[in-house]
Amino acid sequence: MKKILFAALLLLSLMVCVTSPVWAVVTGGLDDVKAGLAAGKEGDYDKAIRLFTKAIESGNLSQEDLSIVYYNRGLTWAKKGAYDKAISDFNKAIEIDPKFANAYNNRGNAWRKKGDYDKAIADFTKAIEINPNDADAYQFRGYCWKFIGNDDKANADYEKAKKLDPSIHCCH
Repeated sequence: MKKILFAALLLLSLMVCVTSPVWAVVTGGLDDVKAGLAAGKEGDYDKAIRLFTKAIESGNLSQEDLSIVYYNRGLTWAKKGAYDKAISDFNKAIEIDPKFANAYNNRGNAWRKKGDYDKAIADFTKAIEINPNDADAYQFRGYCWKFIGNDDKANADYEKAKKLDPSIHCCH
């Protein structure tokens, strides 16, 4: 009986030793995401990028979470002005979730800031196809139309944006 009790206690202690680190690794991906979001909110973009990268590399995120982490890292790259890296992360988020309207929107903004208005317009258009009530997509697409000299399309997008969100103040 003592041997059985000893074996049971040994097995139980081994389970605790083995499962505790595994559990920590599994939740580590999401913990890194939360910490990355907090770092980004505090303006520590380098730390946020490191934490998002760690979460991505953990291999412990669902496809949905992985898409969101790439998206958030893309936003952070964009805040640093690293638009090529932002576009790369938005591409990955879209590859994982082709219906991720905000990823198209923010990739469009990165293209816009790089001066590639055709690609920006294509992304804003895709965001609108996915979410026809996205006032920001209309507004930013309008900026692009305006910049390339298509005032009619710009004004139509501005009007649609204002109709969807009266707080938007578009330029004409």
